[in-house]
Amino acid sequence: MKLKLNDLVMVIAGKDKGKSGKITKISHKQNRVTVEKVNLRTKHIKAKQNQPGEKISYEAPFSASNVMAIDPKTGKPTRIRYKTLASGKKERISSASQTSLDNQTAEAPKATTKKKSK
Repeated sequence: MKLKLNDLVMVIAGKDKGKSGKITKISHKQNRVTVEKVNLRTKHIKAKQNQPGEKISYEAPFSASNVMAIDPKTGKPTRIRYKTLASGKKERISSASQTSLDNQTAEAPKATTKKKSK
């Protein structure tokens, strides 16, 4: 998996298609990621003797194949490639703009969706 924690990603498939956020948790064995404020689920907790019932909202993990990294330059989803530096280290770069994804400090601009004109 080419994704890492705190990467900015956009959902490209499923009910939350088009939403974006940071990766908060990764499960490499199951190939699943958890993205903040995406794929929200509700869990109902039954009331107990000394505690009232409640509804808890949480982010559920989903397949890593449903997300793509966001290009820091354009703000659009992009594939990830590797580039070997002169020091011998591998660096993740955006396929579209050839910019580094490893040292993202600022948030990427929001991607805009084009509306169809009649």
